[in-house]
Amino acid sequence: MNIKSKIRLTIYSLLIMSSFGCQEKKQSLGNRQKPISMNDDTIIQKVLKKQLQEGAGKSIDEAGAELAKIQFGIEELEASAETAKKILLSNGFKELSDNEFSNKIKNIFGRIVDPNSGNPFLYVNYFDRCDRNFVTYSNNSVDYEGGYIDKQRKLFTDFYYLPEILDYQKEYPTLNNIESSKIIRKSSSQVDVEIPHWKDVANLKEQRKVNIQRIIARNMYLFNDNKTYIIWLVTHDKNFIKLLVKNFGYDSEPKFNEMLINEYIQSKDMYKIGELVFAKNCDKELEVRNGILQNIAAVYQKSSNPHDLFGLMEFSSKLLETEEYNNYSEKEKIKMIAYLANTYDFLFKKNHRHQDGWDPRWNILGAYFEDDSRSKIKWTQLKEEMQKNNYYNLSNLKEIISYAEGFDSVGAPD
Repeated sequence: MNIKSKIRLTIYSLLIMSSFGCQEKKQSLGNRQKPISMNDDTIIQKVLKKQLQEGAGKSIDEAGAELAKIQFGIEELEASAETAKKILLSNGFKELSDNEFSNKIKNIFGRIVDPNSGNPFLYVNYFDRCDRNFVTYSNNSVDYEGGYIDKQRKLFTDFYYLPEILDYQKEYPTLNNIESSKIIRKSSSQVDVEIPHWKDVANLKEQRKVNIQRIIARNMYLFNDNKTYIIWLVTHDKNFIKLLVKNFGYDSEPKFNEMLINEYIQSKDMYKIGELVFAKNCDKELEVRNGILQNIAAVYQKSSNPHDLFGLMEFSSKLLETEEYNNYSEKEKIKMIAYLANTYDFLFKKNHRHQDGWDPRWNILGAYFEDDSRSKIKWTQLKEEMQKNNYYNLSNLKEIISYAEGFDSVGAPD
C-alpha cells in the first residue's frame, strides 16, 4: 500500500470514529433538558408559531370536562424563560452572580443549584417542596402547581405560554394570519372540539399584565431585595406568598408572616397556627420557623389583645393531650412546647396582671405543671429534656419554667 493510500485510510478511520463519538454524545443527552441559545430570538418566534397553531391553553368538551393543553416541551419553557428575562432586564432587574443566586435559592426554596448538572431548570412543586420530579404541564391549581428555577438566566418563573406574557400581535405581526384558521381537537369521547385562538381569550391583555407584573415582583423582591414590591405581592399574589411561607418555611418577611398570622387568628381553628410555626423538613426532622413566632408576638404587641396568642396555647394542648400531631416524636414535642412557652408564657407573666383578655389562671407550662394527667409526657420528663438541651438557647425558658412551678389550682403565683 503506497503512502497516499495509507493517508486516505487513516482519514477514513478517523471520520468513522468521530461519527460514532457524536452518536454517543447525542444519545447521552437524550434524557436531559437541552438548553437553547439564549441570544437567539428566533426561538421565541418558532415557539410562538407553534403555540398559535395549537390555540389557547384550555377548552371545554361536550361533557363539561376540561380538554387539557398538551404537554409543553423544554423549548417552550426556554422561550418562556427568555421572555421573562427580557421583561426583568427592561424593568431594572440586576443579575446575580452564580454564588448569590445559589444562596438565594437555598434560603428561599431549600434547593441546591448544582453547577455540574446538565439540567438548566429545577422544578419547584408548590404542593410538595420535597418532590423532585420534573413537570412539563402548565399550572391548573389541582394536578400541577409549581415554578421553575432557571439556572442559566438566574431567575424564577412559572411556565407561561408566550401569548400570556408577550404582546405577540404587536411584536410578531407576521404571525397574525395563523389565527385565521379553525383549530380542531378530539375530546375525551372523540368528538371534534374547536379550540379558541389566543386572540379570542377573554381578558387576555389584563391577564398578561398581571403575569408580567408577577414575574417582575417575585424576582425583584426575592433576588434583588426590592421591598417596594411587598405590597403588590401580598395584594395580588397571595396564594404564592402563602405557599412560600407555609410550605417552604420562608419566614424572613414580616409582612408575609403577618398576612398568614391574621388569617389563623381570625379562623375558628386558631390552634392550627402551630402548623405555621412547626413543620417536618425533607429529612423528616423538626423545623421551627422562629420568624413566625416573633411576628405572632409583634402582632399581639400592636393590638394589645391576648386573644391573638391563644392559638399557641390551644396548639400546645393538642400537642400534648391528643393524638393529632403524633407525626412528631416526644422529644420533638417537648422542643415545640419550649418554643411556644418561651413566647406565650413570657408575655403572660409580663402582662396578665394589668391587661384585660388573658386567662387569669393559666399559661402553657403553668397549666401543665399543675395537671399533666392527660399527657403521656410528664412534667419531670418535660423539664429534664429542656434542661438537658440547655433550654434550646431560648432566652426566657429557664425563667418561665421556674415561674410555672409556682402555679397551683388557683392559678399563677403572682
